[in-house]
Amino acid sequence: MVVSAATKMSSFGLVSSQTQYLLSALLSDKKFTSTYLNENQKRLKIRQRQLVSGLEAAGVTCLKSNAGLFCWVDMRHLLDTNTFEAELELWKKIVYEVKLNISPGSSCHCTEPGWFRVCFANMSEETLDLAMKRLKEYVESTDSSRLISKSSHERIKSLRKRTVSNWVFRVSWTDRVPDER
Repeated sequence: MVVSAATKMSSFGLVSSQTQYLLSALLSDKKFTSTYLNENQKRLKIRQRQLVSGLEAAGVTCLKSNAGLFCWVDMRHLLDTNTFEAELELWKKIVYEVKLNISPGSSCHCTEPGWFRVCFANMSEETLDLAMKRLKEYVESTDSSRLISKSSHERIKSLRKRTVSNWVFRVSWTDRVPDER
């Protein structure tokens, strides 16, 4: 079944014979592959730390991680209401006003509004610095332009105090109930 499905989809992503040969030669070179993987891991770790520190400077937190290409970023405190509609409104502001391309959690089947998937692996240090600067300016302007009511302030405090959300534990496909698959 896997081979059949792959064969049917292969026409959408054909790779030239020359490219296949080059990649085969590169990946057959054990010294190159080892060096490449070590360097890539080092660069990803640096970029992840840069993202996390930039988020912290902007007053935004994310789930702790030790590997990957993206982080789950907690922007619940920036929502006007605790709804997926508010999440999409925030996403639109970040895309169109802040000019950052991030993914709302709802597009990744997150069950709690206000979480965003931020990829850090596909950009230079300079680009990530600029992105964190823009995000910080947006958060500061949002915080200063809002008159936070006491109930809103209490909601923000309770959101920040929560431990890891239930949705994190439901990421696995097998853990999902049938209607979520």
